[in-house]
Amino acid sequence: MTNDTTTTWMIPPQADGWRLDKALELLLPGVGLRGRRRLVESGLATVNGRLLPAGYRVRAGQTVAIVPQHRERRFGPADVPVVLMAGDYGLLNKPSGLHSAALAQGGGESVEALLPDIFSGRPTFLLSRLDSLTTGLLPAAFLAEAAAAYRDMEEAGEVDKTYLAVGHGEPAATYFRCDGELDAADRKKTRVLDRATIDSLRMTEVEALETRGGVTLFRCTIKKGARHQIRTHLAWAGHPLVGDPLYGFGEGERLYLHCAGIDCPAFAAVCDAPWSLGEAVEIVSL
Repeated sequence: MTNDTTTTWMIPPQADGWRLDKALELLLPGVGLRGRRRLVESGLATVNGRLLPAGYRVRAGQTVAIVPQHRERRFGPADVPVVLMAGDYGLLNKPSGLHSAALAQGGGESVEALLPDIFSGRPTFLLSRLDSLTTGLLPAAFLAEAAAAYRDMEEAGEVDKTYLAVGHGEPAATYFRCDGELDAADRKKTRVLDRATIDSLRMTEVEALETRGGVTLFRCTIKKGARHQIRTHLAWAGHPLVGDPLYGFGEGERLYLHCAGIDCPAFAAVCDAPWSLGEAVEIVSL
């Protein structure tokens, strides 16, 4: 049942004992697992009027309510500046705290929802995603054909994405490669398996730029990338990122991870980080 403010739905017998985030797929078939979890974690889904975790086991007959988001907007088009226009492509600078993709039924503000205002109603396709806490370059295409061409470039290994990150500790070598195979299937956290990947598109090349106060500024280069790839790989290598609430210690109010450059045959763009190594040093010394 749907009214002007809330959508309600009764758990059917077939979903008895399912996790809440899985059961929501029956109600929201177009929303992926990550989106459904974001909906629950944002407090927009209740079971019998109670806020429950995504892993809660629902029972047949319980009532799920989806409440539309009614929050004051924190972000507008001016908060997502255009860094570069290059033919059929545009590069945006995403701030921290803003999701990349929109989620049906609410779940947080997103760059995707702002695209019509940023590009004056021009049809736009996001080409990648950054975590809500990650800042930096977000590429977009203005034609479906251009989006497909970018995907082909990624698959061919012709896209280089450069990130700046601050991690704990000092590495033994200036240059190293994180090639542990990633498992991101049906998990809130990506994990590194006990074997090396043969997929060069999922490796992370790392250069230590400077160590100070027990933390190191890294330059990380990836190709296509995977969910949480740099965060997971650096934590696996013994250098969890400063401010990472999932793979690190969650200190401070920001994640020190920034997409600083994207280089491919169609365009090349760079974008300065909104933070410094000195700021990270201050955070970990508190």
